[in-house]
Amino acid sequence: MTVLVVGASGATGSQLVTQLLLQQHSVKVVVRSPDKLPESWKKNDSLQIITASILALTDDEMQNLVSDCHAVASCLGHNLTLKGMYGQPRKLVTDATKRICNAVKANRLHTPTKFVLMNTTGNRNRDIHEPISFAQKCVIGLLRLLLPPHVDNEKAADYLRAQIGQNNSAIEWVAVRPDELINEDQVSEYEIFTSPTRSAIFNAGKVSRINVAHFMASLINDTNLWSKWKEQMPVIYSS
Repeated sequence: MTVLVVGASGATGSQLVTQLLLQQHSVKVVVRSPDKLPESWKKNDSLQIITASILALTDDEMQNLVSDCHAVASCLGHNLTLKGMYGQPRKLVTDATKRICNAVKANRLHTPTKFVLMNTTGNRNRDIHEPISFAQKCVIGLLRLLLPPHVDNEKAADYLRAQIGQNNSAIEWVAVRPDELINEDQVSEYEIFTSPTRSAIFNAGKVSRINVAHFMASLINDTNLWSKWKEQMPVIYSS
């Protein structure tokens, strides 16, 4: 199938592209600086590189971009710099999610497009009961006030959960929630849960970026795995 990956030049997004190519999918990536991409990508006939800022695309360009895509995966995030966290666009992930979904709906495809969003365990799934401590509520409240990227992650997932919702004829979605991300070279054993099994603030677990990428690619590739987790917000930890 053809898969669009946004945020492909990031640490997890680049791992996801590699996993999708290993599964022999055709992959499109939208990046602002193709010079930073691996040379092997530029020589790969299964990979199409579009040089653009995702939010700078017109509605027609966005609609054309996703017209032949069976799935979209977003690994978008904010750079951990002052400009990245407090500059524009503050709603990068949310706005990109909305515009991509609107483009998918406008194309009126015959089968639903899969949308996989990389999110965070710091964001609760409000469709189910996920209790957290009073102390964690206080910290998350501060994060909402002080860190715009946290609010952006929350709103992006909330858009899928509440606006796209369940049983949408155009889009099926999964919001993958990793805990503290680490770098590893190989896929290792990992576990998937419906909700966090530990505090994301006070007792965070770890998961490698390559494991997150492997799970996201597997969701797109494996029909049974997709059926198990669609319209949910699974949490992933490395074993």
